[in-house]
Amino acid sequence: MNKHHTDNTNAAAFPVEKIRAMFPALQRAGDFIFMDNAAGAQIPQSVLDAVTNHLVAHNVQRGGRYGRSVTVDQSVATARESVALLINAYSPSEICFGMNATSFIRLVSLGIGQMLSERDEIIVTDMDHDANIATWLALEPAGARFKWWRMREDGNLHVDDLKPLVSERTRLVACTVTAHSIGSIVDVASVARIAHAAGAEVFLDCVHYGPHGLMDVQAWDCDYLVCSGYKNFSPHMGFLWGRFDTLKRLPTFREDFIPDEPPYKVEAGTFIYENVSGMDAAVRYLESIGRNLLPENNRSRRDNIVAGMNAIRDYELMLAREMMKVLKDCGATIYGVADQARINERVPTFCFNIGKLSPQRIVEEMAAMQIGIRDGHMYAPRLMKRLNLSMDSGAIRASLVHYNTVEEVHKFGEALRAIVAKLS
Repeated sequence: MNKHHTDNTNAAAFPVEKIRAMFPALQRAGDFIFMDNAAGAQIPQSVLDAVTNHLVAHNVQRGGRYGRSVTVDQSVATARESVALLINAYSPSEICFGMNATSFIRLVSLGIGQMLSERDEIIVTDMDHDANIATWLALEPAGARFKWWRMREDGNLHVDDLKPLVSERTRLVACTVTAHSIGSIVDVASVARIAHAAGAEVFLDCVHYGPHGLMDVQAWDCDYLVCSGYKNFSPHMGFLWGRFDTLKRLPTFREDFIPDEPPYKVEAGTFIYENVSGMDAAVRYLESIGRNLLPENNRSRRDNIVAGMNAIRDYELMLAREMMKVLKDCGATIYGVADQARINERVPTFCFNIGKLSPQRIVEEMAAMQIGIRDGHMYAPRLMKRLNLSMDSGAIRASLVHYNTVEEVHKFGEALRAIVAKLS
């Protein structure tokens, strides 16, 4: 009870209206409610300004000797430092920028496919986005074998089920930190302990967890991690983190003039520099939340990120409780963690259905009532099969982040009740 009380006390102090004022899209939206944040979040004005500033002030190629080009090199280096602080990397040189998480998973899988030898088993889950499954299954022609770590009926992966799958033949365990579809949080630090005890590596898909909680590759002790900026209040881009020596060993494609070490060996070709500047600003935005909550001047940037993400997590737990209550009141079947007592095992991303009602019809009716949610298979065909849902209709997903409010949750509930009454 005390834990819940603490969360609610912290959540009550969370400056959500001040935060909403920083997001131009929210200010322009009128009555529209953004509840499809798992597909991409809105960006603060400071991030928009950073992108615009890049495009106006130094939209040139890096690597030149003139001032504007030097500035691009500096801005990329600065963004590396910020993202390294965001995830607690050992060094900024472990941060690699590029197009998206999926392309980075494929890049790592292609490299690992060339190094399988006697360790030829890869463990994948049936709860992940298909990007963190299909990319590994594609290594079968290279000799990879696969074991499935399966979600339990309680809507989460359990490390006790992973233990018997790991052996001296295990090359890698690939899993999500948080399920993008159903919002379940995985105990990834325990995953790393089990994998490393057998000499295997751990690859984490952190795309969905990023906006919701504190990322820490050192505490998790993972070997690789991918994330997408556009879920984390930045424009469209992605980044890969890996231990420096691990990335140094990884075979990658690179032109001959590119140094054979990270991050350069991973970043073949030009990426979107202005969006990397936006990602730097997004980290600083999250940092500012912590700095404003705990205004001591001697705190480090990482300290402020920790404070900001912990405050976001507390506030979102309150939103998750409200959302779960609303969905149950509407007679929804919630997939994943549906027990209030286990609320700490999830983020406020809810996948659900209501009886035999069409997910598509409900989402269309919601759109007409100015609420943006999503229906479909959520890019998780194996999870849909596990939940006995068809790929054609799938389920409904409503996904909240820290700029959503309790009032929006209640409006969502009123709309859903009206739609259920209309369609039933």
